[in-house]
Amino acid sequence: MKKIISYNVNGLRSAITKGFKEWVAENDFDFICLQETKMDASHADPDYFKDLNYHSYWHCAEKKGYSGVLILAKEKATQVQMGTGNDIYDREGRLIVLDYPGFSLANCYFPSGSSGEERHQFKMQFLDDMYPVFKKMNEQKNNFIVVGDYNIVHQGLDIHNPERTDNPSGYRPEERAWLDRWFSEMFHDSFRLLYPDKKEYSWWSYRAGSYGKDKGWRIDYQSVSKPMKDKVKAFRHLREIRFSDHCPLEAHYNL
Repeated sequence: MKKIISYNVNGLRSAITKGFKEWVAENDFDFICLQETKMDASHADPDYFKDLNYHSYWHCAEKKGYSGVLILAKEKATQVQMGTGNDIYDREGRLIVLDYPGFSLANCYFPSGSSGEERHQFKMQFLDDMYPVFKKMNEQKNNFIVVGDYNIVHQGLDIHNPERTDNPSGYRPEERAWLDRWFSEMFHDSFRLLYPDKKEYSWWSYRAGSYGKDKGWRIDYQSVSKPMKDKVKAFRHLREIRFSDHCPLEAHYNL
């Protein structure tokens, strides 16, 4: 059984000051996939979490204090892919793929489009460009898991106010349709395999007491390739863990 955490920490150094390393030490996770580390290459020490018996695989943004992904793994990978192969996205540190005997694990931080229309269009271009990339990987890899902050609400069940009409990035028809295709053609949503009708969220705005009122969005996912449907054994949104405006996603896979 493999225990995999996916978590947008919204700044790893900040999370560490709030007890992130102590939380990791208290648990027996096989993989911890972090998004939005906000740590550049000067911090990307492969031994950063060695004291907790993890190998550290970093993909950092060029811009300081921005984006970046990290996988902490108990086992050393047999093969490592850093980035998408497209410099436009790789300058922002958005993807790591690790291969192991019998399965592969990708950690991806999808762009947010919430800062304005130009950035939303960048996000849509990323989705268009990356779909065939993931499709090719999915065809080549056995038992493929793609975790991360997708920055997209899939269904009305995944947002506290599905009736909203202001068309925010993250809840627009075109990006939700992209996820429809993703989950019909290539992957299953691990959470929905086990809980098809449950209403839970992974992100809450810091504004207006959203967390206390549970006014959230589910925009973080663990996707599994179609042959893995019966290998998803447990899934939890760890709502009580508050190192970030997101919560960790914990899944157990029979691998």
